[in-house]
Formats: sequence, structure tokens, C-alpha cells
Amino acid sequence: MVRIAPSILAADAALIEQAVEQAAAAGADLIHVDIMDGHFVPNLSFGPELVAAVRKRTALPLDVHLMVRKPSLFIPLFSEAGADWISIHLEASSHLHRDISLIKGFGKKAGLVLNPATPLADMEDILPELDYVLLMSVNPGFGGQSFIPATHDRIRRLKEWIRSLKLDVLVEVDGGVNLDNAAALAKDGVDILVAGCSIFGTPDPVATIKRMREAANP
Repeated sequence: MVRIAPSILAADAALIEQAVEQAAAAGADLIHVDIMDGHFVPNLSFGPELVAAVRKRTALPLDVHLMVRKPSLFIPLFSEAGADWISIHLEASSHLHRDISLIKGFGKKAGLVLNPATPLADMEDILPELDYVLLMSVNPGFGGQSFIPATHDRIRRLKEWIRSLKLDVLVEVDGGVNLDNAAALAKDGVDILVAGCSIFGTPDPVATIKRMREAANP
């Protein structure tokens, strides 16, 4: 079963609570929350207060994606705010094992994020420690970008690698995911689809989430 994780970054900032309710009503599996610090990526988004507020309004797991420098400073803040899953960028951490261990020490699922041009081999030594890998299919920092086609091959290679090592590591993809490519991504082996503008930019986000689930799980 491919899981659907609507990204509330793409929702109207004044209607975040409504977006969370729509995701739950549609049967979404997680709520994806993008955290941007204006340094690692050229944009700013939410803080731990937003995560804490969302935590009070949904029982869905909160999938927090830290697009930040020095992730070790942010992991405790978002863990305490109510994140269930926390992912950090390989490119942003100087001490990956320590940071992944810190996430797990808070009892959270630990994920590693790779930008589109980062070789999969760069995570060879940390892969067995992960709960999931998030492959960016756009360059991070802004919503609404077009999907990078080379991601299909990256997903297939990563899934084969995980299978060969007999690991229980999920593969998530984020960036340019929509109704047109959901089925192909599912065929590649993706476990979790993150979608923002292609959900909350439509007239009926609830219906769109349901259609995406159906496309990914025929």
C-alpha cells in the first residue's frame, strides 16, 4: 500500500487547520510538514509552534522534513512539539550518525533526505540505521516545481539496494508529485508520496487525495 502524505506547505497559510482536516477526511496516511530556515534553502516556513498546533488537531502522524543547517539544534524542538517522523538532509549534517541517533533517542522515526544530485552511495554507511529515505524530486526550497524525471531511476535503484540488504527502510518521494505520475512512482517502488500544490491547489483537495491514493494503489 502506497501511503499519501499531503504537504501543508502548499495550503493557504490562513487555512492550515482546514487543510489538516481535509487530509484526514480523505484518508491520508501522514501530514507532511516542511521546515525551512532561510539558510540551507532560500525560503522560510514553519516553526515548532505550528507543529504543536497541528498535533492538537489530528491523530495522523506528523512527518517533519527539516530543510535546515545544523539539524541537531532543531531535532529536540520538533520532537517536543509533536513530530512523529523527522528527516534531515544528508547535505546539512556533519555528524549523520549522531543526528539520526538523536532522532531515535526521542522515539521518532528517523529519515534521511537526499537532494536530486546527491549520489545514493553517499548514505551507504548510515542506510541500515534509517527508518526511511526521502528522495527529493525537485531542488528543495519552493513548492510547485516540476518533477525531475531522473528520480524514477533513483527510486528503482534505491529500492533494489534496500531489498538486497534485507532492510526495512521505506522510500518517500517529494517534489512535483501529482495525479499524472503517481502510478508510475508506485510502480518504481515508492512507499510514500508527498504532494502539496497538486492537492491543495485543486478545487477539492479531499477528492484529489482520494484519486491519488487510487492511482498509486490500483
